[in-house]
Amino acid sequence: MPIYSMTGFARVQARVQNRDQDQLSYTLTIKSVNHRFLDVQLRLPSGLDALEMELRKTLKDSLVRGHVDLALSIDRSSQQKAGYNRELVAGYVAAFSAARDEFGLGGEPDLNTILHLPGALQTDNRGDEDLTVLAESVLQQIGPLLEALKIMRAREGEALAAILHGTLDRLTEATGGVAELRPEIEQRYQERLTQRLLAATGPEFNRQRLLEEVAVLVERSDIAEELTRMHAHIGHFRELLAAGGEVGKKLDFLLQEMNREANTLLSKTGGVGGRGTRITELGLAMKAEIEKAREQIQNVE
Repeated sequence: MPIYSMTGFARVQARVQNRDQDQLSYTLTIKSVNHRFLDVQLRLPSGLDALEMELRKTLKDSLVRGHVDLALSIDRSSQQKAGYNRELVAGYVAAFSAARDEFGLGGEPDLNTILHLPGALQTDNRGDEDLTVLAESVLQQIGPLLEALKIMRAREGEALAAILHGTLDRLTEATGGVAELRPEIEQRYQERLTQRLLAATGPEFNRQRLLEEVAVLVERSDIAEELTRMHAHIGHFRELLAAGGEVGKKLDFLLQEMNREANTLLSKTGGVGGRGTRITELGLAMKAEIEKAREQIQNVE
């Protein structure tokens, strides 16, 4: 199963026919971007409240995370027929004639003026019937629309997975480089600590006891556990990428753990000197790769 990006777009165009054989065209579009949770926004024509509830349920059943915008636009030109309100126009004409005769005025009613009066022109929308047919058609199209969205999100997810695998390769290389330097760094740390303690305590101090104390301190400063955990996290990360599905939050948590190990590694090896500066460089490189990966993970479902 692939991992899914939260970025995607899809569109379908369809046409329905009502009982009077009138054509109604519409376009259904959906786009999504990254978001911590599932945030659904619908833009539908008025009068489609029942359809809105059905669409929200379908989207929540199909998607896990992301800011999702679903819009329905209707081409009303094919469903509207212009006409006039005969009763209203007749009333205006009658009122004009009555006023003219009563006051002995001249003139004739002007059709252009009458049709500009409020309510004189009408549009036949066949509202309830068309909305019912429209809702049924949209519910039939939402499945193919979501499938097209998922295909695009999967394609984007493949690109993200490739980037993340590259990051894991570089993290593995940096971790291996630190592991190679570890014995030398431990030796330098022990020598440096022994010299400092001898200088502070003087020659009369029990040397054997001093070396035992140094060994304890060196053990506490060992980075073997951090390296082991880092390798384990990298392996787990690869397993999640291979498994696919809804892994964004798990991957983000793993990256937090990796960053913690890198910080601990840097704190334990700081100030050693010599080739210890190389460990610092590798540790900083690890943190940089982890941060890049976290930016990419924000878009993984």
